[in-house]
Amino acid sequence: MDAFTAGILQRIRNAEQDLHRALESGDEFLAEVEQSELEDLRRIAADHGVDPVLSLPRSA
Repeated sequence: MDAFTAGILQRIRNAEQDLHRALESGDEFLAEVEQSELEDLRRIAADHGVDPVLSLPRSA
């Protein structure tokens, strides 16, 4: 895995975690910001041929 792929996947994981925390805390504004960030990161990944759904390990 190259540095770009590793970096974008890590940023996606971080954004997913931040979104989850914002939703849990009830912070609607922060959740919207994090959702937007996540969408942007997923778009960037897709534009570069990285499929985050297939590339990210999922915990049980």
